[in-house]
Amino acid sequence: MSQRLPTYFISHGGGPWPYMPEMAAAMQPLAQSLSDIPRQLGQTPKAVLMVTAHWEGRAFTLGSSPAPGMVYDYGGFPPHTYQIVYPAPGAPALARRVQGLLEAVGLPAALDSQRGYDHGTFVPLAVMYPEAQMPVLQMSLRTGLDPAEHLALGRALAPLRDEGVLIVGSGLSYHNLRAFGPQAKAPSKAFDDWLQAALVAPPAQRTQYLLDWEQAPAARLCHPREEHLLPLMVALGAAEADTATCVYHEDAIFGGVTASSFRFDAA
Repeated sequence: MSQRLPTYFISHGGGPWPYMPEMAAAMQPLAQSLSDIPRQLGQTPKAVLMVTAHWEGRAFTLGSSPAPGMVYDYGGFPPHTYQIVYPAPGAPALARRVQGLLEAVGLPAALDSQRGYDHGTFVPLAVMYPEAQMPVLQMSLRTGLDPAEHLALGRALAPLRDEGVLIVGSGLSYHNLRAFGPQAKAPSKAFDDWLQAALVAPPAQRTQYLLDWEQAPAARLCHPREEHLLPLMVALGAAEADTATCVYHEDAIFGGVTASSFRFDAA
């Protein structure tokens, strides 16, 4: 019988960075943190459920293809990065299982047999599971970007942790595309300091902090639009009583950004 798996919120980095040597060299701390996740788990998951910041739907939507294609949802990168193939199998049976979990608690759920892996999914997985043999279920956010609804999504997904499914929220703890570089240093640090403190608060208080995230220092400077933060709500919702551990932290990524990733488990 599988032990209960942790959940993760990961900062996934920028564009197709593992496929570009100079960019990959600059992101070695992030690469090391992602590649260490399989060791941290202590077991091989049956599948990875990846909630990606790069997909939104009217309902929470699940990729149901047995062999998903690719979505190159970035611009201005070298030609070879538009020919990347991450050939991990899909998980259509798991998609139907998740659809049932969501519908049982009144959350809207849909299946999409056409959607391929976007870079919120295949980029971190290329580092975590480079052999691309791990079944992957890609899942959208829901339009409206309601924090409470995404926490509820995480709660609905929690039983999967006892079924060998690794739940990962893929986003970035800082995501202001117009303010990378040195100008990001002060706001990203202020927001990250708040986030680190919020996630070690008692569970009920921690949940309320995240629901009220816009009150955090520099919140809207760091997240003019919150789609890259909401995967954190899902990861926390699925492990709401568990301990948060920072598993990645940098204070100079993208020329000045402070960014972090977190694991939630009972340890």
